[in-house]
Amino acid sequence: MGDGMLEVADLVSGYGPVRVLHGLSISVDQGATVAVLGPNGAGKSTLLKTIIGLIPSQTGEIKFEGRPIEKLPPEAVLEQGIALVPEGRRVFARLTVLENLRMGAYREREATVIQQRLDYVYHLFPRLDERNRQLAGTLSGGGGQQQLAIARALMSRPKMLLLDEPSLGLAPVIVDVVIDLIKNLKSDGLTILLVEQNIHQALAISDRAYVMANGSIRLDGDAAELRATGLDLERAYLGDSE
Repeated sequence: MGDGMLEVADLVSGYGPVRVLHGLSISVDQGATVAVLGPNGAGKSTLLKTIIGLIPSQTGEIKFEGRPIEKLPPEAVLEQGIALVPEGRRVFARLTVLENLRMGAYREREATVIQQRLDYVYHLFPRLDERNRQLAGTLSGGGGQQQLAIARALMSRPKMLLLDEPSLGLAPVIVDVVIDLIKNLKSDGLTILLVEQNIHQALAISDRAYVMANGSIRLDGDAAELRATGLDLERAYLGDSE
């Protein structure tokens, strides 16, 4: 394996007897933003759920900062410093914005530390500060809830953030807000693994990209180079899904 912050090698996983990932390998360097692209059904979300421990790996290795994590439960992976923003946002609709954020720091007992983290996410998301007593379910289905889902993940102060389709179902103007946020997190030094269907938006903010199809990596390389070779990218992207 390489010496990236996250190293996934020869990973096989799926749901029961159904294999979704077939010997997949990726590497994410510290401070980098890496995109995983591919059509619906390629296995992108399964990859993130396996890294975070929601789906057990069958074979292969997952190492974070040199330590194997493939056998750890999700709460232990979170303690290692990896947080997931799931597809579809999944905020706690009947809790307030503030209560949702506190859930993100549920393992932290120091009130001063929790307040520091709240100050940090409110700086990133002023709108959440203004609406911190509002029920999460009454926030706008796209922008507001997506911002809350990202902020909740950041409350654990992760070393690496996994983002599963953050632009899915959002209006273009809100997508731009989310993309700008990812850029800000990147400039703060956060390591990001980004799963996206929006090829061009993802490549524009990433350092490196992997293109998946049918549970395997079909193409990978420097994001800027992949943008420049659009035809090869489209072929790899659409190859087996037509």
